[in-house]
Amino acid sequence: METIMSGIVCEQTFLFDARGVAKRFRHAAIFGALEALREGETMRFVNDHDPLPLLQQIGQRYRDQVRVHYVDHDAAHVVIDFSVHPAEQQRSEGGCGSNGGGCGCSGS
Repeated sequence: METIMSGIVCEQTFLFDARGVAKRFRHAAIFGALEALREGETMRFVNDHDPLPLLQQIGQRYRDQVRVHYVDHDAAHVVIDFSVHPAEQQRSEGGCGSNGGGCGCSGS
């Protein structure tokens, strides 16, 4: 899904279904996917449980650069949108996502 205004892509959403990824690889795969996102893009995450430890790790690693929005939440099905919004200070300093690439944050 994407929205185009004056020839500029404003938003794009990519599906990441964690249910098909082996549990021992999930967090690494999710971090890789998040770091591949560009500013304003969204990863729609689907899982079979609420990933609270993952959300804590994302908060520690990316702080306010990755926003979390629950789309659907019940006992056996969770859908979360993760979107990349680099901090204003980092954009002006040439940091996270400023060169058109992915987030690329190392969490430091």
